[in-house]
Amino acid sequence: MQLESTLTCPACSHQVTEIMPTDACRFFYDCKVCGARLTPKAGDCCVFCSYGTVPCPSVQQDGKGRCCG
Repeated sequence: MQLESTLTCPACSHQVTEIMPTDACRFFYDCKVCGARLTPKAGDCCVFCSYGTVPCPSVQQDGKGRCCG
């Protein structure tokens, strides 16, 4: 399982690599450059699934239908 994912802000394109939590979803992420609040896109459970290079651990392990469940 890969726990590092690079988030890309849709507002300013700033990228940051974060370690994903294995015990919870991350519903919000505030861009450190422009201040935009990232929230999951429709159908996604967390910001990593929407804006990251790697989906969250739940999706990696169990597939999209079992995200953070």
